[in-house]
Amino acid sequence: MSWIILIIAGMFEVGFTTCLKLSNNFTNLKWTLGFAACITLSFYFLNKATQSLPMGTAYAVWTGIGAVGTVIVGILYFDEPANFWRIFFIATLIGSILGLKFFAGSH
Repeated sequence: MSWIILIIAGMFEVGFTTCLKLSNNFTNLKWTLGFAACITLSFYFLNKATQSLPMGTAYAVWTGIGAVGTVIVGILYFDEPANFWRIFFIATLIGSILGLKFFAGSH
C-alpha cells in the first residue's frame, strides 16, 4: 500500500509542476490554487509513504515520478522536444525508479 501512496504523491508532484507553469507566475488564480492543492497533497502522501518506506528510496522515487511525468506532460501539452536522447534518458530514469522499487527493500 505504501508504494501506491508514493505513486499518488508523485502524480500530485506532476500536478503541481504543471499548475506552476499554467499559473503564469502565480497571476492566474485557478492554476495557483491548483498548485497549492497539488503541492500540499503531494507532500502529505510523501509523508505517509515515508512512514513505512525508507526515506531515501521514497524521496528518489517521488522525484523520479515527478521528473518523468513532468517531461511527458511537457512533450504532450507544451510542445517540448521529444528527441532520441531525451527519451533515452527518461527511459533510464524509469529503469532507475523501478530498480529502487524492486531492489532497495521496503522496511
